[in-house]
Order: sequence, then structure tokens, then C-alpha cells
Amino acid sequence: MLITEILSRNGRMYADEIALIERDPLTHSRREISWRTFDAQANCFANALLAHGVTKGDRVLHLMMNSLEWLPSYFGIIRSGAIVAPLNFRFEAEIIQTCNEIVKAKVLLFGVEFVERVNAIKNALDGTIEHYIYIGPESDCPEYAITYADFVRDMAPALPAVSFDLMDEAALYFTSGTTGQPKAVSLSHRNLEHACYVENQHHRQSHEDNFLCIPPLYHTGAKMHWFGNFVVGAKAVLLKGARPEWILEAISEEQATIVWLLVPWAHDILIAWESGDIDFSRYKLDQWRLMHIGAQPVPPNLIKAWRKLFPHHEYDTNYGLTESTGPGCIHLGLGNTHKIGSIGKPGFDWEASIVDENLQRLPTGELGELIVKGPGVMRGYHDNPEATAETIRDGWLHTGDIAREDEDGFIWLVDRKKDLIITGGENVSPVEVEHFLMEHRHVQDVAVIGTPDQRLGEVVTAIIQLKPGCDLTEQEVTLFVEQLPRYKRPRRILFDEVPRNATGKIEKPKLRERYGIMLSA
Repeated sequence: MLITEILSRNGRMYADEIALIERDPLTHSRREISWRTFDAQANCFANALLAHGVTKGDRVLHLMMNSLEWLPSYFGIIRSGAIVAPLNFRFEAEIIQTCNEIVKAKVLLFGVEFVERVNAIKNALDGTIEHYIYIGPESDCPEYAITYADFVRDMAPALPAVSFDLMDEAALYFTSGTTGQPKAVSLSHRNLEHACYVENQHHRQSHEDNFLCIPPLYHTGAKMHWFGNFVVGAKAVLLKGARPEWILEAISEEQATIVWLLVPWAHDILIAWESGDIDFSRYKLDQWRLMHIGAQPVPPNLIKAWRKLFPHHEYDTNYGLTESTGPGCIHLGLGNTHKIGSIGKPGFDWEASIVDENLQRLPTGELGELIVKGPGVMRGYHDNPEATAETIRDGWLHTGDIAREDEDGFIWLVDRKKDLIITGGENVSPVEVEHFLMEHRHVQDVAVIGTPDQRLGEVVTAIIQLKPGCDLTEQEVTLFVEQLPRYKRPRRILFDEVPRNATGKIEKPKLRERYGIMLSA
């Protein structure tokens, strides 16, 4: 069933039930819409696009912060037959321009937060963009744009008469850009449909569940986890902010049952608990049944600490890529906490293999590249056949991640192939060293990179972010890491904030640029 058809069904079966709730702790506001309203708003936006000359296959850039309008407009674009291209809200004006040069969009939908960025590149965008649709206070609407309210005014809430095939292109998602310029990942209707069933199979959502969504919806991880609730007509809460007290308030007041957290947010909750800054007894949390986490390697000590605070929680971690339609091609699975640290086994309807440079499957325990195969594999990179051919071979998606498989079939992620540190001829996995350093009680976050060294080529360098109010010296860290083999021990220890992007991934290119240049000068 197409995801647009799932929305139509929800609009019929659960018409007056709550579909989405938006909470903004900064303004103390709360809004909600029903499934009937969600469905109708998507139809109105689709019909408005069609009335303004959008035809099947046209591209629409979608640049918004999480809000109650995000998902109805997303579904409206797809229902019109156009291809939706959500943009990372952290993209600077030049990257937005680059994204448009790649996909050549006809329409740009943007929120008030992005007016200055759009203004800066409008002349360049005018080469393809015919309609600028603005969401926000009417007084801030640029003269070249039309407000969302005016755009959909007088449009019928009837389903547009646009037909689709499962293999038709539905969306273009841009890679995060942490490894260079973003590429546009082409996803089909089948890819999106499969993501619904993968998530629901893994986390067993029922119509009674309530999913708390905090990460940005432009990212496949957030949306595809929500898909597990969506496919059974269960409601969700969009929380605009990630402070521990805001998360706990939302879970308590909305009676959320499922929460997907990024590693930094889980750390913040644990720190608030350890420090006594938050009185957990103030919140009603008994109904919270599942905490799952992903988007980056998860330190095992974090989950051990979490289970002390929330012993009744089911726990899962998910692995995936934009190119695999988000999370779930590998997942730990409920009940497998004895394998904490592993990313798990192939997900629902997925295959996985660990191969050498000749694409031969490797024996248990040996390190190689993780490749996956299943209905979630992307159609390809938009207008980039060379990169597509390099990434998809014989139907297998090459992840670029180094992993090993244990005797029970669980896969353990070692690191990105490009992130391995080669020091004096020895390979060092940054993730392994990061996990070890996270065991120190004063460490809040850590990133490990290789920095230039005249003698060894690279040396292991640790950037350590301390917990608030805690002190740690370079000498103390040096003593702590003596349990590691000598070649894995950080030779350089720096104390600084660890930069992460909106999906929680460490921005290692920034650190390499900052410290690689500094230390080699």
C-alpha cells in the first residue's frame, strides 16, 4: 500500500482521533490535528500544487523546521505526483543552492527561519524555482513569495486523480554532507512503504502507542521511525527541543510509549539524573515501554546506565543509511541486551554480508565492509550514475562501514572505512577508543580522530567533552587509557566541545580541519 493510501485509510478509520501533536516548550504552546484534518490538508496542498502547474515528476524543495505543517505538506507534495526533497535545516545558503542545482526544483516551500538564506540565493534559484511558498507570520513573508494559507485557499480537500506505480520516484533525500558535498538519494514509493513495515515489525507498534519524535523530520531516521506508528494509525508528538526536562514533560503529559533518542540526549538525561537536577518522581513514565537509539555507534556503558534508571524499558538500536531508506536494515532487536554494543542482525526482509575487497564473504570474526540488500535499497543517486554504480553492485548496497560478525550472527560495527586511523602501520578503530573513554565517569562526550604525525603518519587524538562541573587532566586520561594496547592509546588529548550534527553524528571533518591543521602547523 502506498504511504499516501495509508494516510487516506487513517483519515477514514480514525477520522476524529489525534494524529499529530506539536509541543513548543519555549513558547509553552501545544497544537494538534486529527487524521481527517491531516489527510485533508495533504489533499489541499497537492491540489494547490497541481493548480499552479506542478506536474508528475517535478521536484519540490521542502525546507522547514519540525512543525504541525511539516508532514501534511510532505504528503501533499507526493500526492501531487511531484518529488519531495526535504532539506537539512542546517544547510547554509550555498549548500541549499547546490542542492537545487542537483535536483532543479520547480517549487520551494520554506519556513520563516530560512528567509535570510533564501534571500541570499534567490537570483540563483530563479533559474528553476517558479513558486516560493512561505510558512510563518504573514508580516515576514518576502514579496516574492506566497503564504501557505493563500496558496491553499479555496482548494478542495478531495484526493487528486494522480496515479502511481510502486517503483515510481517519490522523494529525494540529501546525504548529511559530513563526508563532503551532499548527494541526492532517490527513493521510490516502494522504499517508503517498506520502511513502514520494517519499523512496525521491529518495534511492534499498535494503534494505542504514542511516538515522541524529537529529531528533525528531514532526516530519514526520524520519519521512518514514525512510520511504524503511522502504518497503524497511532498518534505522535513532535517536540521542538531536546532538553531533558522537556523530553520528560512531553512523555509524562502526552503519555508517550516510544521514544527515539540520539546519544547526546540520552547522556543529558542520565547526567540530570546523576546530578539530581531533575526530580524524576514528578513525571508519569510507567507507560514508556521502548527507548531506541541510533544514527551513530552507541556506547555500551550508556545503555548499562540507562537500564539502571529505567529497568522496565525495552531497548533497541538501529543501523541504517539514507541510501537504505533510513534505519532498520540492521537492528539489535528487542530482548537482545546481552549483545549491547552490537548493531544486531539483518532487519525485516533484509540481507547482510561482510565482504573483502574482492566482494567475497568473510569468515566469522574477520573485518570487512558491511553490505546490505533488500526492498529499502535506494533507486540510486539522482543524476549521478557513476556514484550509483560504485555504491550499488548486483543489488547490494555498499555501506562503507567496516564490521565483523560474531559466532551468533550479530554484527559489530568497527568504523567508517575512511575513519580508520593508521598509526605506525597499525589500524585503530576510533569507535573502540571512544567507547573506552566514555567509561570514565567525568566524560560526557568524546571524539577520536587521526591527526598528522611525521614519524607515525597519524596518531590517535582524543577530543574530550567533560560533564558540567567535572575536571580531568591530560595526565589522568593517560593513566586511564593504560588498559588499552599501546598503539590504541591517544597520543594527543584535547578538551573541547564535541560537534555533532542534527542527527547526532560527530562532525569529524570539522575536527580534522580544526586540529589536523593546528597540530601540523
